[in-house]
Amino acid sequence: MSENVIELVNVRRYYIVGDFCVKALDGVSCSIRKGSFTAIMGPSGSGKSTMMNLIGCLDTPTSGFIKIGGEYTNNLNEKELADIRNRRVGFVFQQFNLLGKQNALENVMTPLLYAGVSGRERRERAEALLERVGLKDRMKHLPSELSGGQKQRVAIARALVNNPDILLADEPTGALDSKTGDQIMELFQDINDEGRTVVFVTHDRGLGMRCKDQIYIHDGKIVEGY
Repeated sequence: MSENVIELVNVRRYYIVGDFCVKALDGVSCSIRKGSFTAIMGPSGSGKSTMMNLIGCLDTPTSGFIKIGGEYTNNLNEKELADIRNRRVGFVFQQFNLLGKQNALENVMTPLLYAGVSGRERRERAEALLERVGLKDRMKHLPSELSGGQKQRVAIARALVNNPDILLADEPTGALDSKTGDQIMELFQDINDEGRTVVFVTHDRGLGMRCKDQIYIHDGKIVEGY
């Protein structure tokens, strides 16, 4: 039996908006196995991205408990949460979030700069990952000179450069055409086949069913089907 790398126990995330309490997550309990390829699925506004932000230590729960790699995150301070993000989690977003004035190689190297890695090692690791995602001949190109699919490959390489245990992807094919989206899905599958835990957030049932495991969420609660 594979160990769980992510665990949520009765997690709630409430927001106060004016006179209303928005229950973005309302008592969610689930676990994600190490090395799995798991889709968090549900319609827009269901709580998927909130759940991803909590797993990735970008946000903290109103109540309940979260464990990442066996480590409880609830009582950690911001510095300790940032350390988990840097060590354990890589993020891929729908809109790529690349630095426009830096080329592909520099974008991938940036997290290593903050991690204190030497210049030579930063370059070697970034070049190897860009080659891994099929961009060996695009390393010196700016984001404005890349297609949507190429931008997302740069973003994936950047997410992997610190060798995280977990790769979180929030609607990573949402800004891509279907053919390019299929290619990006295949790349995520390859990354998972290498042993990395991949969590894929999507409202697209077809994409979600391509993952090995599915978690369905609706109105902030886990449900049986979507």
